[in-house]
Amino acid sequence: MPLVPLAPVLEHAAKNRYAVGAFNVINLDFAEAILETATRLRSPVILSIAELHFPYVNLENICPSLRDMAARADVPVVLNLDHGKSLESLARAIDNGFTAVMIDGSALDFEDNVKLTSEIVAYAGPKGVGVEAELGCVLGHESKVGEGEANPDLFTNVDLAKEFVQRTKVNALAVSVGNAHGRYKREPKLDFDRIEQLAKATQIPLVLHGGSGLPDDALRTAIQLGICKLNYYTEMAMAAFGTIKDTLANAAPTYGPGHSDYPILFKAVKDRVGEEVASRMNVYGSAGKA
Repeated sequence: MPLVPLAPVLEHAAKNRYAVGAFNVINLDFAEAILETATRLRSPVILSIAELHFPYVNLENICPSLRDMAARADVPVVLNLDHGKSLESLARAIDNGFTAVMIDGSALDFEDNVKLTSEIVAYAGPKGVGVEAELGCVLGHESKVGEGEANPDLFTNVDLAKEFVQRTKVNALAVSVGNAHGRYKREPKLDFDRIEQLAKATQIPLVLHGGSGLPDDALRTAIQLGICKLNYYTEMAMAAFGTIKDTLANAAPTYGPGHSDYPILFKAVKDRVGEEVASRMNVYGSAGKA
């Protein structure tokens, strides 16, 4: 089916108490692995491209393929811009067919975040494009494999979140509740009480960034309390990198050091990424919901 908007996908997730995985795409191998797994498991899915990956992923080249792949899939597929920083980058994404955008104004003060987010909603909403924003600060380096650690002083304030949603009219809100981007420096602990309070105060789907490395039981609890979208990239990237190293090491005795058979290498990466995606969809509860 054609790419679908963000709002109805997350509304269905909220109503049925599951979360939709937002998996970062860095090439067509990742996209194929994600979409083939979503189709096999009958799961709605969000394909994300992060603004920080623009130097490596040319939107004008890859988006026609992603739109075509989604049209041939028989599950709901959202194409999402992850951590957009400006109207210019979001406009570029929308021009290339994205059906959702995230504006990340979390580094701004509250009023500036409200102003920027409201401008994006006013631009994207009439085009049928859903908008996610972020309030509070999720530390770590999004879209890169690094280490992150949550700071309770930067957790999302419940009262401010309610005001933010009322003033901006966003479709979804990314929150800081003990999550961080990249690998966690120590075992993360999510603030479940805050998640529940945020869900009740905002009455919109909540988003958890930094899904890699969070315990499965913690994720399941967070989903029951109101998390409807989970971003996932770091462990996919780590799995892909590990597969490349293992495949090359295993090929060396047969073909000699430094030799690699590209098709075998790429298929190994694709298969491993598909395994990661399947694992997450089962934990998130989205399998069978398409």
